Amino acid sequence: MAKKLVKYFLVDAFTDSAFKGNPAAVCLLEEEKDDNWLQAVATEFNISETCYLTPIIIDSDASNSNPRFRLRWFTPVAEVKLCGHATLAASHALFSNGLVNSNIIEFVTLSGILTAKKVPDGEAFLIELNFPAIPITEFNSIDLAPISKALNGASIIDIKGSADDLFVVLPSAKAVTELQPQFDEMLKCPGKDGILVSGAAPSESAFDFYSRYFCPKFGIYEDPVTGSAHCALAPYWSKKLGKCDFMAYQASKRGGILNIHLDEQNQRVLLRGKAVTVMEGSLLV
Repeated sequence: MAKKLVKYFLVDAFTDSAFKGNPAAVCLLEEEKDDNWLQAVATEFNISETCYLTPIIIDSDASNSNPRFRLRWFTPVAEVKLCGHATLAASHALFSNGLVNSNIIEFVTLSGILTAKKVPDGEAFLIELNFPAIPITEFNSIDLAPISKALNGASIIDIKGSADDLFVVLPSAKAVTELQPQFDEMLKCPGKDGILVSGAAPSESAFDFYSRYFCPKFGIYEDPVTGSAHCALAPYWSKKLGKCDFMAYQASKRGGILNIHLDEQNQRVLLRGKAVTVMEGSLLV
């Protein structure tokens, strides 16, 4: 019997233009695959994230009739617990190709059940992701030299912890944009994952804050747009700016725009963005 082909889409997330935002490969599985295969395919795509969707059959008598999928995310070197742009890409692939007959999709993930909502926006649509807020913690290391070297001596306003990342606040959006990271030094920094840097946007800007995210330990030197990082950025900037709604810009070469709402009471972050499918095909192995 012939091997079943695995359909995939390559989607640029958090953008309305091709070749901008953050690309993710979305693979549609009919059944679970072993972890070695999942990692090998992600390594083959060699972009920041490859995600896998497997449909979950819901009892027709269940009160919740929203379509549900198991969703997993892999970088070229490892599986991760949360990824915003690949979730947006997966949602876009399902909505735009008529693979679901609902405006809400539920994803079963390592970070719990996440939802994606299709929101009309003129003749197109936005996708709203409902993610858990990531608490900001104090950074207790005395030795700041490795971080300063990793950021090429940039002026540092504050350093916090954010899940397994370091969160570094710089003096301004300009400082974020002009930062020249030293990736060899980043590998020596504390923290299991990456370094998130952010700075307040100028008053005349259309944005509230800028950010960039570096994760060489996971094979990603600079992530073009990092949805999950904004689950930590939103609570931090909410306290600093005294608001819960933000327009954020991730200042990578590709760039990305995020519309964010912080639900303080429930500690959830709503991320809104667009996406564009730039490629589709089938895996032959």
